[in-house]
Amino acid sequence: MGSSNKKKKEKKKDFQKAKLKVGKAKPKAANFTDTSFKSKSIVVNQQTLVTDDSDPAEQFKQNLSLAINAKSDNHRRDALAYITNQLSGTPPNNPVGTSAVLTKLLPLLSDGSASVRTQLLKVLRALPPAEVGPHVEKVLMYIRGGMTHLSNDIRSDTLNILEWLLEVAGDETVSCPGGWMKTLNSFSSMLGWNPNVGSALNSKGWTSSSRATLGTKRGPEAQARQIHVLAKFLQAGFKPEAPTPYNPMAYWGNIYRLPGTPSPFAYLNLFGTPRDEDNEMYPDRISRQRIFDAKWRVAITRGMESAKKEGGTVGRAAATLDKALAAGLG
Repeated sequence: MGSSNKKKKEKKKDFQKAKLKVGKAKPKAANFTDTSFKSKSIVVNQQTLVTDDSDPAEQFKQNLSLAINAKSDNHRRDALAYITNQLSGTPPNNPVGTSAVLTKLLPLLSDGSASVRTQLLKVLRALPPAEVGPHVEKVLMYIRGGMTHLSNDIRSDTLNILEWLLEVAGDETVSCPGGWMKTLNSFSSMLGWNPNVGSALNSKGWTSSSRATLGTKRGPEAQARQIHVLAKFLQAGFKPEAPTPYNPMAYWGNIYRLPGTPSPFAYLNLFGTPRDEDNEMYPDRISRQRIFDAKWRVAITRGMESAKKEGGTVGRAAATLDKALAAGLG
């Protein structure tokens, strides 16, 4: 019984109103210190606290560094969005130059975050096309690395970068050192159209799909996308050059006058090291047609015919590639 009465009293205390004390406040001790903070501003001698950096150039550099070094995907994406806005402004703000932006941001092409890779493409599209041409060889190096990446999503996003490069600097892309043959090698790795193992393409098995797309959630769509971009690349390489106007003086000068340039016959490579066909420049349509016909025509034609039999999106993409080959080699 005693325990029950005790519990009732404790419950009763919970429902009692607090009694307000009326009268004077209790006097504070003589050594009392007021620690309450009532100030509405902070004043620091010889310094000013602001939310935004007053120097746009420094803020641009900070975001450029943050886009590379930030561990958070959101931070890298937001830094790239800031750079995109600066490059798209009127006038554009780029205190470090196009070369530095490409050098810093191209490694993000293989970033694990899809939002970062998407924002990177927006940054690249905001760059002046005329300033991208001199750096095509550097951009292609990262593109070829992304095209052979293990992740299907990274390979797909890399093709978007390649399409952008073909739009802004198509001639430089197919004519720079390694731009023609090395890029075709990367397409071969993506599609499984290897000219050295051509017999494997004709072997009968449980499927005729490309090995590069097996095990992915969007195998046919990925393969069709790869074939479609390959067709665009070949169209850029086989595009006819603008005819040079006839100049009778230059014609006879090329025949009878001594060349004025140093090593005018270096292209013959009479006494040099053996040529590396993959790293060579193929500056004109005829040279690209020649090396393609010798190295890749059989393998790509065989793979294209196999893709046509797949039907659907893959078959339609293969038909587009067939048209590109007929126009470029016909």
